[in-house]
Amino acid sequence: MLSAVVKSWALFLGIALLMLGNGLQGSLLGLRAGLEGFTPASIGAVMAGYYGGFLLGSIVTPLLVRRVGHIRVFAALASLASTSVLLFAVFLDAAAWLAIRVLSGFCIAGLYVVCESWLNNAATNENRGKLLSIYMIVLFAFMGLGQFLLNVADPAGFVLFILVSALISVSLVPVALTSAPGPQIARFVPVSVRELYRISPLGTVACLLCGVAQGAFFSMTAVYATQIGLSVAKASLLLSVPFLGVVFLQFPIGFISDRYDRRMVLAAAALLSVGLALGCVVAADRSFVALAALFAVFGGLSLPIYSIAIAHANDYLEEDQRLGAGAKLVLLSGFGSMFGPLIVGPLMQAAGAVAFLYYMAGVYATIALFSLYRRTRTVPVAPDDKGDFVLVSTRMTPVAAASAMLDPGEDPDAGGAAPTH
Repeated sequence: MLSAVVKSWALFLGIALLMLGNGLQGSLLGLRAGLEGFTPASIGAVMAGYYGGFLLGSIVTPLLVRRVGHIRVFAALASLASTSVLLFAVFLDAAAWLAIRVLSGFCIAGLYVVCESWLNNAATNENRGKLLSIYMIVLFAFMGLGQFLLNVADPAGFVLFILVSALISVSLVPVALTSAPGPQIARFVPVSVRELYRISPLGTVACLLCGVAQGAFFSMTAVYATQIGLSVAKASLLLSVPFLGVVFLQFPIGFISDRYDRRMVLAAAALLSVGLALGCVVAADRSFVALAALFAVFGGLSLPIYSIAIAHANDYLEEDQRLGAGAKLVLLSGFGSMFGPLIVGPLMQAAGAVAFLYYMAGVYATIALFSLYRRTRTVPVAPDDKGDFVLVSTRMTPVAAASAMLDPGEDPDAGGAAPTH
């Protein structure tokens, strides 16, 4: 395990720098858009553009890697992503930002594909899940730390955009200088949405709804912070604590999920998320400390719900279906992520900041109710027949999703192996 981490040091350093920049970028755009007078609805549309580009990049990048190699693709996309950030500061217009945001999403997805393919290539069948978990911890932790960079300079100026551009550019250096062999991206056997729903209705619906919730959460929390009148320092703290919360709570959630009925664990996490979101409604008017604490626990409980849904679906899939199913689930969540900002933006414009929290509560309540309903339809999977819980994110690509669906002993290039349960 340690040797695999050492072997992938350039990847982890590159992704850490990329996440610092990308984490800062999303929050900076939300704050700057508010300063420029963009309406919440138009900000939601701009933020949704990222996920449209992300979906396109997830599909196109593997084709590019197979043609010209991972280093060239990574270098080209990092250059485009770095340049696109600077364009936000030049063209202060919602329509222009939408186009740039689509380009940015395409590039970031491509960078993820290269990194996640490389990680999968460096892993063995025995340590793939653990290595992917370390990758996701780095992703969440440095996205959270990136929020504190909002305090480096005034969001109304150019400096923070330059900083994001520099971080994305520097993330290329360790990858470009490595001597490690390039990754081989496995081809997935396709699984249709209809077939996926037939096999795991809860996994399919929960992944889609997690995208609807988390797409809005990642995109519009900065707008929420602006609407309730937080300073940049307080906004950066509020934006960071959910990411840091998931780093600490993922282990107990994963432990419980692997040993008890995942449907009940999923329902409990979703119901607690509803309560925490409603608690934030009260705390926002009374205490920033209480609001930040609730946000941290909300992030720690709500963000792993997507991982539970992936693991639940995996419990019902045959070995030769897992790669294709993992790819389709992440595309479903990405599709839902596009709609999250488009829905919550107009709601916040019409009803104010509180609509953001009620929206979160509503989506997670729907997930909880559907989880409880599905529990009445089938018997739970025995603990010995379950796969392992792996922390994943709605911002991952089909490459990482497919890796998360593999059990130890399966060959990712073969699309499956002998049954393990």
